[in-house]
Amino acid sequence: MEEYEAMVPFQALLAYGVSMDAVCPGKKAGDICRPAVHQMSGHQTSSANFLMLEITAICHSQLILAAANIVKGRKCTAYPTVGPVLIAAGAHWVEPESLSHCITDGNLVTGVAYPGHPEFIQSFVKALGGSITGLEKRILFLCGDYKEDYEVYVPFQTLQALGCHVDAVFPKKKSGDTCPTAIHDFEGDQTYSEKPGHDFTLTADFEGLDASSYDALVIPGGRAPEYLALDGRVIALVKDFMEAKKPVASICHGQQILAAAGVLKGKKCTAYPAVKLDVVLAGATWLEPYPIDRCFTDGNLVTGAAWPGHPELIFQLMALLGIKSEERMRKEMERFDHERRKEEERLMCEQQREEERLLREQRRESERQE
Repeated sequence: MEEYEAMVPFQALLAYGVSMDAVCPGKKAGDICRPAVHQMSGHQTSSANFLMLEITAICHSQLILAAANIVKGRKCTAYPTVGPVLIAAGAHWVEPESLSHCITDGNLVTGVAYPGHPEFIQSFVKALGGSITGLEKRILFLCGDYKEDYEVYVPFQTLQALGCHVDAVFPKKKSGDTCPTAIHDFEGDQTYSEKPGHDFTLTADFEGLDASSYDALVIPGGRAPEYLALDGRVIALVKDFMEAKKPVASICHGQQILAAAGVLKGKKCTAYPAVKLDVVLAGATWLEPYPIDRCFTDGNLVTGAAWPGHPELIFQLMALLGIKSEERMRKEMERFDHERRKEEERLMCEQQREEERLLREQRRESERQE
């Protein structure tokens, strides 16, 4: 599966309060699946790098819908190469206008590729009976080359799906330029491994940036913070947000920038464990990130240790921004959870009855033989 198309919707919906599970035929809970990084590089199709991760999906997944014979008469779109299969399966094929194109037909939501996640997620939430609004908040992402892939793209698209205006800037690049990213994966070694990620496109210019026009700042981790922390313009930008007491969310190695800016003194925060020394020397109270997905809020500052904590980091940032999932969605999720528990109990009862039946037959057979 494409790694963004698994990670972004999965963690975004968790952040919104949706109860999520991921399954794969032939595997069990706790197993891992191997996804691919599909890089939209201007060629006729995407290139792929492979890595290890846990599970979900869009894009080519419409092939499964066609195989299940559930697209007949339905409007749908997909990655262009999937079109002939959907047409053959009887779907009303909608030619994608762009890689961000999404189509909703009743309870069926289809999208072309990961650039369309914001609309895709919004449509899915609506289909669940929920409604979330970002109140037109303006969010700024501080980027650099080889920032962590997930740590920029997941919160970026999750906040876009809320209806927020989200911009990404880089001190030495302009709007429309791209930055390479690195995927930090946890594979049982003493530290993370690094793999090539997607190219990420900047949406605004750093030069002439009006920080006062934004409501919050997000600092992804990865390699970028170690050299962004040496840039005086970056330090000034971070200080502006902290002094204005606007929400600032930083994850993983992003706290290296906060430490360099001198804004952590007296704060309680966490970070990737290898950044602990930076945080402590900057005068902060270190909060142990155990488990690794744990996040903390202290005043206007939200900190997390690594990308497994995205749902909590985004949820806490939403709280600071005054963005809340509507009560209707919470009730809908409770209903779904209740129905799932009932189904699990029913299956357990059936299994128990079947085991009791087999046991009775074994006893009768044993008595007959005696």
